[in-house]
Amino acid sequence: MFVGTGSDVGKSVIAAAFCRIFRQDGYHPAPFKAQNMSLNSYATSEGLEIGRAQAVQAEAAGIDCHTDMNPILLKPQSDHTSQIVLNGRPAGSQSASGYFRREGREALRQAVCEAFDRLASRYNPIVLEGAGSISELNLRDVDLVNMPMAQHADADVILVADIDRGGVFASVYGSIMLLPPQERSRIKGILINKFRGDLSLFDSGRQMLEQLCGIPVLGVVPFFSHIHIEEEDSMSLSQKSMQARQGKINVAVVLLRHMSNFTDFDALERDARVHLFYTSNPADLSEADIIILPGSKSTIDDLYHLRRSGMAEAVIRAHRQHATVLGICGGYQMMGQWVCDPHHVEGDVERMPGLGLLPVTTTIHHLSKQTRQITGTLAAAPASILRGYEIHMGSTVPLAAPSPMLHLSDGSDDGYLLNPRCMGTYLHGILDNPCFTDFLLQPFADKLQQEAPFDYQAYKQQQYDLLADHIRRYVDIPAVYRILSRQE
Repeated sequence: MFVGTGSDVGKSVIAAAFCRIFRQDGYHPAPFKAQNMSLNSYATSEGLEIGRAQAVQAEAAGIDCHTDMNPILLKPQSDHTSQIVLNGRPAGSQSASGYFRREGREALRQAVCEAFDRLASRYNPIVLEGAGSISELNLRDVDLVNMPMAQHADADVILVADIDRGGVFASVYGSIMLLPPQERSRIKGILINKFRGDLSLFDSGRQMLEQLCGIPVLGVVPFFSHIHIEEEDSMSLSQKSMQARQGKINVAVVLLRHMSNFTDFDALERDARVHLFYTSNPADLSEADIIILPGSKSTIDDLYHLRRSGMAEAVIRAHRQHATVLGICGGYQMMGQWVCDPHHVEGDVERMPGLGLLPVTTTIHHLSKQTRQITGTLAAAPASILRGYEIHMGSTVPLAAPSPMLHLSDGSDDGYLLNPRCMGTYLHGILDNPCFTDFLLQPFADKLQQEAPFDYQAYKQQQYDLLADHIRRYVDIPAVYRILSRQE
């Protein structure tokens, strides 16, 4: 089990690396995180919902993802409330104080333990991941995901610390010393992550930590930027380049307050034909060839803020001048004439005018969450096969003659294609399909330098191998195996 001295220390990527390493070494691993909080989710083949990080880790392990890998997913709806997804299905919404109360906690604990037991009966080893810090004293009694989970799984624990943020000695020593003795004894190793500079400069620090804590430092992992693994949160999106580039097709993703499933755009970020940037500045859209409205956990609130900030007007103006506009999931809903919420699923506003780019209207239903994997064809290119997944509340219907963007394998249709420069779909992951990306970029082909088509699936597999190589180089893998075999 990989636990952390805090949030964002790199546990998810480390866990993905070990899923890949164990697979390469002939084992049959699977990831597990009892409770995850993220707006970035994924639909399993059974049409159930889990955190995207565990889907990525499963992909690194070479297996299909399953809700047993992430039995509790918390999807923030506001600063104070989250939707609770239990075993892949919505189980209501709660405030943070309500969720962390002791009443009913044992039922959730039983659910996550049962999920782990089912997973452990099918795979070996299980690569567990903790959440946040292992030393949140005020939450210890209600903790489902860190040391209590390690206790249930009888897991050996490796503590991951982020040296880049500073204070690594205090965070490691404090995290360990604040644990009760029975939990402290489970910590079998320390990983120092995100090191910058000359590794030899930390040799003495490594020795000091081992003497101070009485636990071996299994590795010091350098910070890397040459390996691309899908991220779990969107903290860095606004820091990515906002400058248009010559010889590229410039694609602007509109930054929403409640943006979800931002991994929809990872393939475009790596496509050599494209320069992709994220923005909430109306002026930036004048430089975009393609504007993408992404998914949202709160469509009406994000639509309101697009209007208030001037982004809605800028999208419409850019489209009239030259730009293609694509809406995905909540972004597709926003492109229509109206978004209606008669049951107050998202809040008090029952009806909000959309951008008016597509002749459709959306009604959000409180009992109609769709989660499923999808296969289909592009209506404009029937020979193409596309794959993706659907996670959304509500239904969208045309106000004019139907013009679906996709024909699905179950006989239904998806989305609306007004023309090659104005379209919307519910399909997350659609940009992972080269046939659709080629269709989207085709109107701007004259801008391109000669580039080969981009195979995102092959690229991801290559990145998992690079990540495994990176970890093997800087972590004592034989020591990890000795720990797993209870020789240390």
